[in-house]
Amino acid sequence: MYKKYFKRPLDFLLSLFGLLITSPILILAIIAIAISFRENPFFTQKRPGKHEKIFSVLKLKTMNSKKDKDGKLLPDKYRLTPFGIFIRKTSIDELPQLINVLKGDMSLIGPRPLLIRYLPYYRENEKPRFLIRPGITGLAQISGRNYMTWEERFEKDIEYMHNMSFKQDLFIIWKTIQKIFNPGEIEVDPNSNPAMLAMDLQRKEWPEFKHVQKS
Repeated sequence: MYKKYFKRPLDFLLSLFGLLITSPILILAIIAIAISFRENPFFTQKRPGKHEKIFSVLKLKTMNSKKDKDGKLLPDKYRLTPFGIFIRKTSIDELPQLINVLKGDMSLIGPRPLLIRYLPYYRENEKPRFLIRPGITGLAQISGRNYMTWEERFEKDIEYMHNMSFKQDLFIIWKTIQKIFNPGEIEVDPNSNPAMLAMDLQRKEWPEFKHVQKS
């Protein structure tokens, strides 16, 4: 009942309310990024959503676009500024995704939308995560944030899908707010987590992934 009739209207109302409440913070962040980076403060990236439909996720930039002498972007660690780190740790960079929720691309709660390049990685038992809209936060994020293996994250996504309820969504929102004010687990450099990098490399060795790469 909740999943079919109430979740989407509630997403719309809460995201609209969230944008209104956080608009002063969002506007200040946009101005600060535009001045600091001297470029468009918004970052968009294609991600797979419900039924693997591709959409553009909207975030605030936390890295500048500085390039080397050959015109190539510098490594992330050289482009991530102290202000960018603050934006990530406070999750302010995620606020524009409320617009994605308003549009219907995302939900407030659901599996995090990963990069398109990860699509070949999913096992059959993990693909049901695409039966629902991706979320700004989810059960996996409050269960360990960035320090979980892919398998553990996807298990939480499937667990959420099968047990979706209003009570569970309220719990996840509450735990997410707590983590924002206690950002010790928030990883500011995605290349600094050896466990996730190892899992990435391991999945690239799967026969099905090699097959996709060749086709």
